Amino acid sequence: MDIKTFAELIDWTRQLHAHLAHCLDKGIGENQEERAKLLLAYLSNHEAEMERMVAQFEQQADQKAMRTYVYDYLSHQPIKISQPCEIPFGKLGFDDICQEVFSLHEQMIELYRTLSSKAEIPEARGLLESLLEMEEHEVMRLATQTGRMSDL
Repeated sequence: MDIKTFAELIDWTRQLHAHLAHCLDKGIGENQEERAKLLLAYLSNHEAEMERMVAQFEQQADQKAMRTYVYDYLSHQPIKISQPCEIPFGKLGFDDICQEVFSLHEQMIELYRTLSSKAEIPEARGLLESLLEMEEHEVMRLATQTGRMSDL
């Protein structure tokens, strides 16, 4: 996706969470391990919730920030994050599923952290910091919940 504005970045983030939710859900029917199926179901629901959270950012964000161009912050290079459905969730075990999902989230966190450090407009910096905070909080929540599931 060619992302030029913060509005497009947020929409891309929302779509990525929705796509990840779909891929995780698809893996439930393909995976033979019961514990992995439970994890996939939990993660799929969590990603769908994150999609809704990001959609709220789209609706409530400052319009000046939303129209700000991201292009310069990205050094004219497209965003490259692994495509979720390229990951064979239906064949992975519990730990490998966790590793893949956390890797995707860490890539998004690093993207927001980098963009936030380069943002010159206060509204854009605030928007990025809010998105970064949400992603970091949700990753911590995922880590806690998957840790509990791992203990079972």
